[in-house]
Amino acid sequence: MTYGKFAEVVLDIPLNKKFHYNIPPSFVNQVEIGKRVKVPFGRRTVVGYCVGLTNISDVKTLKDIIHVIDTTPILSSKMLAVAEWMANFYFCGLGEALESFLPSVVKKGIKSRTINVIRLCKDGISVKEMIFTIKKRAPIQVRVLEALAEVGEITFPELADISKCKMDSVNRLRDRGFITLDKVEVSDPLFAGKHFKKTSHFSSTEEQEVAIRLIKRKVRERKHSVVLLKGVTGSGKTEVYLQAISEVITLGMKAIVLVPEISLTPQTIERFKSRFDRVAVLHSSLTERQRSDQWWDIKSGNADVVVGARSAIFAPLEDVGLIVIDEEHENTFKQDTSPRYNARDVSVVRAAYENAVVVLGSATPSLESFYNTEIGKYECVTLKNRVGHKPLPRVEVIDMRREIFGGKGQKPISDYLELSMKKCLSKKEQVLLLLNRRGFSPFISCRRCGFVLKCKRCDISLTYHKKKDAVICHYCFAEEPVPRECPDCCSPGIRFTGFGTERMEELIRARFPQYNLLRMDSDTMRGRDSHEKALSAFRRGDIDILLGTQMIAKGLDFPNVTLVGVLSADTIVNLPDFRASEKTFQLLCQVAGRTGRSAKGGKVIVQTYNPEHYSITYAATHDYDGFAKKELEYRKQLYYPPYGRLARVVLRGKKDLDVKEKASDIAEKLMNAIKLSDGSLLAGLRKDKVGVLGPAPAPIVRVKDNYRWHLIVKADSFKNLHTILKSIENENRNSKKVQMMIDVDPYMLL
Repeated sequence: MTYGKFAEVVLDIPLNKKFHYNIPPSFVNQVEIGKRVKVPFGRRTVVGYCVGLTNISDVKTLKDIIHVIDTTPILSSKMLAVAEWMANFYFCGLGEALESFLPSVVKKGIKSRTINVIRLCKDGISVKEMIFTIKKRAPIQVRVLEALAEVGEITFPELADISKCKMDSVNRLRDRGFITLDKVEVSDPLFAGKHFKKTSHFSSTEEQEVAIRLIKRKVRERKHSVVLLKGVTGSGKTEVYLQAISEVITLGMKAIVLVPEISLTPQTIERFKSRFDRVAVLHSSLTERQRSDQWWDIKSGNADVVVGARSAIFAPLEDVGLIVIDEEHENTFKQDTSPRYNARDVSVVRAAYENAVVVLGSATPSLESFYNTEIGKYECVTLKNRVGHKPLPRVEVIDMRREIFGGKGQKPISDYLELSMKKCLSKKEQVLLLLNRRGFSPFISCRRCGFVLKCKRCDISLTYHKKKDAVICHYCFAEEPVPRECPDCCSPGIRFTGFGTERMEELIRARFPQYNLLRMDSDTMRGRDSHEKALSAFRRGDIDILLGTQMIAKGLDFPNVTLVGVLSADTIVNLPDFRASEKTFQLLCQVAGRTGRSAKGGKVIVQTYNPEHYSITYAATHDYDGFAKKELEYRKQLYYPPYGRLARVVLRGKKDLDVKEKASDIAEKLMNAIKLSDGSLLAGLRKDKVGVLGPAPAPIVRVKDNYRWHLIVKADSFKNLHTILKSIENENRNSKKVQMMIDVDPYMLL
């Protein structure tokens, strides 16, 4: 144990600074690196993290630590190193980074509930002798002893029900030394009532065997490395993960598996629990007690495999040998609040400290990961064929402009898709429909004056939700009653335009009344087990048509799905985002992969008003390499990732003029950081590879009553990007009217 006079403590504030606190004599043997402590900060008492001990401090008068929370360090030295990297890379406070490592239930101190259990005393005389001693004088106590002799241990309410005793009798028996009252932790069992049929490894295809051998060899070497597992949908990537993890456990190490959506977790858990005994789960759908139990199980060394969403990368596992990121391209691995980390990148850093292997799995890898294999930074192993050599589904693109020009008006379901659905359903096969827009109608306007109903707090149109009979903002979640007349001209001609999943559900039920339909989106999947129940019903065949947003597009395996319909392929492709084409291609390929997984085959119908767009044409032929080559050409011309590094700086405040002025000030400071005193660029920088774009109003200029301006900072390397951003990292301290946010490697530019 290391000792020091002073503790270096970091707090949950957007400031990457360590504060020194005096260690009182009573805490000398308690304060350790990795423990949480309570300290005074201004007029408040706050929780901080001890990240160092020192005998030297520049501050003359130091405040004392008030309390040491943990009996043993809650964060290992490796995890502290990962947090340090996050703070530097993502421009957040070290305390902010560490806050994301612990679930809220752990920070609250919620542990398993304790109850009093009554047991017979194991030492001393036998039950017969006890009964003989007191039989005549205390018949109720005798009944208590007889009940305990039969059940072993029991709670008082259960015992009272059996023996009709009172607590008085129990206390007397305890005083005599006949019984004990012990506190026992009661968990909220995550897998209670669930049976997982044990399975063994499936026979591998030649391609799978190559991938498994490569990953196993790297695991045995105990050297940090990253492998991109690029496999088409249905090629058996999960089986590769499972066999690699089996090797990890055999070698006495442990594994983390990240999945991008909570909706994937039930099916993923089933696969892993059927193969391994000691599997822990971390995701937001657990109850607080379940989350606490799972986290402490991991911390106590009772889990070999951790499966979860983004934050599971911080699971307190020791001796990690393998980290798997399934569907590594997904933007849900990127956190949109501080610290704005990408779990995929954090996993690579954590693996470096653990000397572990990272496997990035995807049918449509992010262009950053793909490029890293091209330059030799990562290794790539490819699964080109589906298991059983099943063909990829045929994709047909429907030009929705022809539907309009044919005099049919704007309609959400083409004649061809409707006919295909009828054929599929008549054969008792299942249909999956994707529409990446929830609600009933996303656009409400006045036919007379053209007024568009927008949120009063955000610069975004309100969405009509019919079931709630309300219009809702999908950014600040404000709700308003549905207007019966135009708020501007008082005309009754209010028009609900466009289709969301709620409206599509109504339309499909009207056209296919004899078939069971289920809608899956964030409005309908609010319950704790709602995803699992919905997907189980679909798997059993209770549901004929599954309609949903992108949560149904990834990782699900339903052999009876023979038709996938993409109702609108244009929801993403026209967004003002340099990744829009990539996201469109990935979504189409992923949802197409949900069909054709059995001998019945499958077909995909994509409806679009942009049938010539290259993201759609390449997706229609399942040509990832062709798409990547074309998209990388565009990225290289503009020096966008993966060729350059980007950061987005967002300014927000209550007054537009204040925000605009601050944004201009920030832009000037950034440009000054790029240029030397003589006007030339920093050493090694080229004009086309570095710069500041903006300031400009954000595409959604107002959110939650805050006006927003943004800038994009571009550089050829993180080192140079870091140097440029350093010039503004403390700007939040200089302005109370305007707040600044830095997002390194942004995934959304709205």
